[in-house]
Amino acid sequence: MSKATKVLLAIGVFYVAVLIGLVAAYGVSTHKNNTFQVQNEFKLVNWVSLGLLSINRAVVYLFLAAILTVVTMVWVADRMQMRPNRVQTAVEALFSLMRDNITRGNMSDSLAAKWFPYLGALFLFIWYSNLIGYLPLPTNSEQKFNLFGAHIPSFALYAATANISVPLILALVTFIAFNWEGVRAHGAIGYVKSLIPAGVSGAILVLVAPLEIVSTFMRLISLTVRLFANILAGHMIILFMAGGLAVILGASWLGWFTMPVGIAVYVFELGLIATLQAFIFATLSAIYLGTAVSQH
Repeated sequence: MSKATKVLLAIGVFYVAVLIGLVAAYGVSTHKNNTFQVQNEFKLVNWVSLGLLSINRAVVYLFLAAILTVVTMVWVADRMQMRPNRVQTAVEALFSLMRDNITRGNMSDSLAAKWFPYLGALFLFIWYSNLIGYLPLPTNSEQKFNLFGAHIPSFALYAATANISVPLILALVTFIAFNWEGVRAHGAIGYVKSLIPAGVSGAILVLVAPLEIVSTFMRLISLTVRLFANILAGHMIILFMAGGLAVILGASWLGWFTMPVGIAVYVFELGLIATLQAFIFATLSAIYLGTAVSQH
């Protein structure tokens, strides 16, 4: 058994022992807190009611992500040097990731030159949206605190990408883009024919053709649900482990046991999931664009 395995096993045994001790000392509470509702942590309350243009915290998070995407890239572009500093080196590595891995790795060079601005902006926008979602900001209108007489919304973790409408709109843009490229490259009828795998003919075509068409529309759902579900699930786990479970069960002592788990999940989500989901969304968009113009 390796040293790392022994350490992890010791930590696991320690946590189990602590949990058993806490249960033995305080018992399992049957008093549940019905006032606290988890779904309210993701509820959108209009701060400015303007019909379809109403402003809530999801809109604010989208504005922040858009501003960061534009400002940081413009700021870096205006300060490029022949001898790059650490910031420029990191940006160049990120640029290479977007250009070579996401874009050129999944389509021809001519198509990559055309769609790189979109795919790069898509990756950065989703990445910033995810990262902002792990920063505690005063955006929870359900709970407020008093600061020198002013009622300030309490700090909360919220991500615009945890609202299904945001990933859906981004997925719709990609869906329209790759279908448009496919029709432009093959023609409307030729594009529909290109969806059918090579060599399929005869009676089996009646079964395969509808499945391939449905699978094309399923790309819209897969893009949307993958981003939405991962970010929402991560935030809910952090919420539960950081104290939500203890509040619901009415067992405050449980928070001492779950808080370290919540911190670990938070670090994991911030360090990996936020970037990974942006990368997957942009990469799949590039794959769909590339396959739309290719032959069978």
